[in-house]
Formats: sequence, C-alpha cells, structure tokens
Amino acid sequence: MNHFINIRDISTSNLKKIIADAKKRKLKRKKLNTLDSDKDSPLKGKLLIQMFEKTSLRTRISFYIAIKQLNGGALTLRPDELHLNTGGESLVDTAKIISTFGNVFMLRTDSEKKLEILKRHMTIPIINGLSPKSHPTQILSDVFTIEEIKKKPISKLQICWIGDSNNVLTSLIEASVKFSFKLHIGSPKKYEPKQTLLDWAKKNKGKIKIFNNSQKAASESDVIFTDKVISINDKVDKIKKLKDFNDFKINHKVMAAAKKDAIFLHCLPRGSEVSNDVFLGKQSKVFQQALNRIYVQKSILLYCLKKLR
Repeated sequence: MNHFINIRDISTSNLKKIIADAKKRKLKRKKLNTLDSDKDSPLKGKLLIQMFEKTSLRTRISFYIAIKQLNGGALTLRPDELHLNTGGESLVDTAKIISTFGNVFMLRTDSEKKLEILKRHMTIPIINGLSPKSHPTQILSDVFTIEEIKKKPISKLQICWIGDSNNVLTSLIEASVKFSFKLHIGSPKKYEPKQTLLDWAKKNKGKIKIFNNSQKAASESDVIFTDKVISINDKVDKIKKLKDFNDFKINHKVMAAAKKDAIFLHCLPRGSEVSNDVFLGKQSKVFQQALNRIYVQKSILLYCLKKLR
C-alpha cells in the first residue's frame, strides 16, 4: 500500500515513474472523449472516495475524471454530510468505514493531524489533495507540465517562485530536492520559507536561493511560478499582507527579467498577484497546467494501488 501525502516521502524513482506513466497515458488519449476509459482499464471495479473540507475546483474535477478514465468509480463526500460532524462518530471509526467501502481515499483537509490519524487507521491508500503544509499532487503535475512544454528534464532548468511561503511552495521545495533543479524564491523578508524546511533542503543537496526582490529572483529563470498571496489556509490581516506583497506582483518587468522563452504558471485561483496581460499572455500556460492534473492524478492513483508499470 502506497500513500501519497508529501513529495519528500516518495522516492525520486517512483516520482519519475509516475510522470513517465502520465506522459504515456496522455499520448494514448488523443482520439478519446473525456469519460472514455483507457484501453487497459487498469482500475476497473475500483472506487475512489474523496472528501473535501476546503473548497476545490481543479482537484475535485481532475480526480473524478482520472478515476473514470482508469475505468473506476468515484464518490465525493463533504464533512457536513457525515456523522463525523453531526453525529459524533470518531475519526478512527470513519477511517475504518471508508476503508471498508473504498479502494483509495483522497482528502483535501484543514488539518495535518487529521491526515495523520486517517493514515494510521486506514487500510487503503490515502492521497493528500491539499493540506495546510503541502500540496503534492499539484506540484508533481507542474513538474509534468514543465517537462512537457520545455521538452527536457526539469533538472536542467531554473525554476522561480515569487510569492508567499505556503503549502504549494513547500511541495515545490521538496520537489526541487527530489528532481535536483535550481529553485529561486522571491518574497518579502518576513515571508521567507521556514528555516527548518530550508535546512532540510540544504541537508539533502537542494539548490535553493532566496531573494527579497522579484526581478532578481526571476533573472534567467525558465519558469515563473506564483500563487494567491492570501491562500486557502490564511488567517491574517489581509489588507496588510497584500500591501507587503505590492512589489512582488508578476508583471511584464518580472517576466522580462526571466529568459525570453520563460513560461508562467499559477496553480489557481488567481488574485492580484499577477497582471492580466501576463496571465492571459503567450507565456502563460495556466490552462494547460490545470488540464494536466488529470493525467498525473491517474498515475498517482495507479502508484497508490500498486498498478504502476
């Protein structure tokens, strides 16, 4: 049984196998409709149960389509529909019940502790669809997208993140270690990644540089990443935080500092952190990025159920 909770917990070889499988499966779907099954139907009869404690668009849709294309089924739950909230059923009992009915469980949660308890008591694989500290499915899909567009291994590229130090950046830092790529991070001084995370990356030969200037961070980069300044888990003074990030908006000046063929990525939804001309411009690949969630999610499901070939 393979869980998919944090990038750092999965071997580089398995991460690369997931991406390689996703590439093959995407190529084979050129003449198929959205809900047509892959010819090999590797998850026929399998059930994905997914639960969302946070709002979701791309993760919800992509996992549903992913399991359907693998010829399995999906059931989506909300916490307010379960005894977990209204009837006082314990998290442990909930884990056991979900394990009884499903074959794999995907959770988008507001609690790392909840994720850990479920992992401990489930007898089926669990996938982290987003937690306060991590967004591994997003970042693995982004690695796929970058390699697809750039047509070379990500290890040969320089990636730049400009914005807040949130769960997406944590997974990106972990990926930079696993895939051995250069990562430039541009953020205001007090919003830099936690030292413990940077120490882990350094210990594991991470190639990370921190900048407090967006154009310097972007200089000579192949990819510019960002995310909403006010993220899904934020409980802060929003007006003050937005003001703190005034000089870190992705605009034409930032993109001009990167390489001429640099691409722009955003995990969405967007806010004021990127100008409209960049978001809708030729360098922006955000919608291709969103679509690719399906293909990588499929291979993650196969990895979790030990069906990856």
